Amino acid sequence: MQEFPGVAVLRLGHRPGRDERMTTHVGLTARALGADRVIFPDNAGGSLETVEDITDRFGGPFDAELTDSPRGVVRNWDGRVVHLTMYGERVQDVEDEIRAVHEDEPLLIVVGAEKVPFDVYEAADWNVGVTNQPHSEVAGLAVFLDRLFEGRELEREWNDADRRVIPKATGKRVVSADSSDDEPET
Repeated sequence: MQEFPGVAVLRLGHRPGRDERMTTHVGLTARALGADRVIFPDNAGGSLETVEDITDRFGGPFDAELTDSPRGVVRNWDGRVVHLTMYGERVQDVEDEIRAVHEDEPLLIVVGAEKVPFDVYEAADWNVGVTNQPHSEVAGLAVFLDRLFEGRELEREWNDADRRVIPKATGKRVVSADSSDDEPET
């Protein structure tokens, strides 16, 4: 992938017991589809541990961290802010502008959980809708990252992995990272 300034994903809000899986999937999607790091609210330690474990096993670079002030991250971000919301401008109408700005500035992509406070809408440089219909914030993040990177993230090389997945038409094959494609993991 061509080198641009960083992309961080901020999970804004986390309801323990209700959002565990969704918050974890925000982090995993950010990692798999080209972001450099994810920032979780400080009550999402389980999601942080899962993302760090996956990064250790399947490679990086990718960072995950906790913050006690997600809205402070938005206010103090040194770059541009993209807030993903069904109420925003259509992604297809703003993706070129966002991509052009990202060539020079880091991006913070904000993904909400519960109702997002209005000051986040105001602080964002773009409020972006991946369709203006209700759907999963994980799906919205995936589509947005793919459009931002124009599919280049799918060719990404992973460093320091313990294991890797060998693509197959059916079944699954996971091998140790230092083995050849023909050696199954033991």
